[in-house]
Amino acid sequence: MGKRREGREVALQLLFHWDLNVQQPLSVSELDLFWEFRAAVAGVRTFATKLLNGVISHQATIDEKITRYTANYELKRISAVDRNILRMAIYEMLYAHDVPPIVAINEAIDIAKKFGTEESGKFVNGVLDRVKLDLNRPLRTALDKNP
Repeated sequence: MGKRREGREVALQLLFHWDLNVQQPLSVSELDLFWEFRAAVAGVRTFATKLLNGVISHQATIDEKITRYTANYELKRISAVDRNILRMAIYEMLYAHDVPPIVAINEAIDIAKKFGTEESGKFVNGVLDRVKLDLNRPLRTALDKNP
């Protein structure tokens, strides 16, 4: 598994914890405790923490996008796994200019298939396909090659 894929999976675990428990930025001691139980190389830790903090800092905008494109669902009724996969992918699509949006979408779908329900991949794909229509950037290339 690549470092970025592993970083996204770790970020999903952190976001899941954040979403269901604390709803505020995780402290250094909480992250240190997490890393004691979830071994990862430094690059994976850095990438996962960047995703976590990015989602938290842009949560209102990200959640507004999710709510707009899931009109028949309340945000809290979307499974926590799917909700946080969507948050992470939308963060990357909107703010991570070193990641092509198509890559963020494909990664999110694969992670949803691995960690979500039988329908998660289709659900995540449907929402993110609608979000990508709002983007004013190339879908298949990164804007900034240096992360």
